[in-house]
Formats: sequence, C-alpha cells, structure tokens
Amino acid sequence: MHKINTVIFDMDGTVLNTLDDLTDAVNHVFSEFGLPARNKEDYRKFFGNGIGYAMRCAAPDGTDDALFDKMIPVFRDHYNKHCLDKTAPYEGILDLMKALYDKGYKLAIVSNKIDSAVKELNERFFSEYVTVAIGEKPGIKRKPAADTVFAALDELGSSRDEAIYIGDSEVDLQTAQNAGLPCIAVLWGFRDRDFLVKNGAVTFAESPEDVPAVLESF
Repeated sequence: MHKINTVIFDMDGTVLNTLDDLTDAVNHVFSEFGLPARNKEDYRKFFGNGIGYAMRCAAPDGTDDALFDKMIPVFRDHYNKHCLDKTAPYEGILDLMKALYDKGYKLAIVSNKIDSAVKELNERFFSEYVTVAIGEKPGIKRKPAADTVFAALDELGSSRDEAIYIGDSEVDLQTAQNAGLPCIAVLWGFRDRDFLVKNGAVTFAESPEDVPAVLESF
C-alpha cells in the first residue's frame, strides 16, 4: 500500500461542532409547522445521515410524510442564514489541519450537509488548509454511498490507496467501507465509543492531537 497522503474528513461532529445551530434550525422549523421541539442531546443521535433523516427521527410518530417535503426548504433557508451563529471548530482541529497540511497531506471535507453550507463553512474556517469541500447536492449520492469521497479524491488527484477517512458516526464508518478506505473514528463528536464499536469501528482518536500518530500507524 502507498503511504497515506490524503485525509478526508466528515464535517459535523468531526471538524465542526454544529450541534447547537442544527438543533436551533430544526426546532425553528418544527415550531413553524406546529411540531414539538427536541433537545440537542436527542438530536445528537439523529444527525449524520442528512437533514431529512434527522427530521423524521425527531418528529412525532405518525407525522405526515408530505409535511417533511414542505419543511426541508424552510430548514435550508433558515440554516443558510444561521449556520455560523454558534458553530465553531472543535478544540485542536485547526492545529491538526495545519500540522497535516505542513507535512504535505492533501485535505478534503465530505458531508451530508447541504453543499452550499459545506462550502460556506469550509471557506469560513478551513480554506487555508482544505481545498475540496463537498456536500449534498443533485446528482451525487449522499453518504454512506461513496460518491462524495470519490468526487473528493478526483478533485485532489489522489487514489484510494493513498487516502484515509476520519469521521464520528456509523454513517462515516459505512462510507469509508463503501469507498474502500481505512477509517479513524473520533470520540469527541456525536457518537460514543460503545456505539461506534458496535458499528464496526476499530481505530480511534480520543482527541485531534492523537490523529497524526494514528495516521503514522497505517
């Protein structure tokens, strides 16, 4: 196997703590449509597989499917305006990205978040180090399909043999498997170790500071 020279990060729960802004946005939409709000610890379990999935998990049983089609555009409008209100990189992430960039690693972000938001957030926080950021958009399958990973590899000019995936959820573990990449599961995000182990995780990083040493083991 070639030396790993490309790192593909998940966004929510991996490089950015987006939980508060996502919670506020979904609760705003639920309020608009007369549904009860949920707390962020509930939402922590739901986010990671696209906003439609999260809304369906959070909504009361029996909510009309047609309602979700109406809610998603309202969410997108609100979230695009408020995705920077409380969101910030996890402590140590910028130092990690700089360290990897300085060592010559190519860096990308792939996410099930709306593509416009992914690009805006990357531009705001990570564009000095991350050259490719891809989110949900027409014509590309969302994770856990490998499409966004392959698109990122194409843009970076990297092969699968040179790449590794870093994420915080079961969706990320499955995405890495579908793409044929090794995966580092992080423990500062939206899922805990026990849950990740049950979903097949074998390699972990307790903190961003641990990642370079873990990368060297591949």
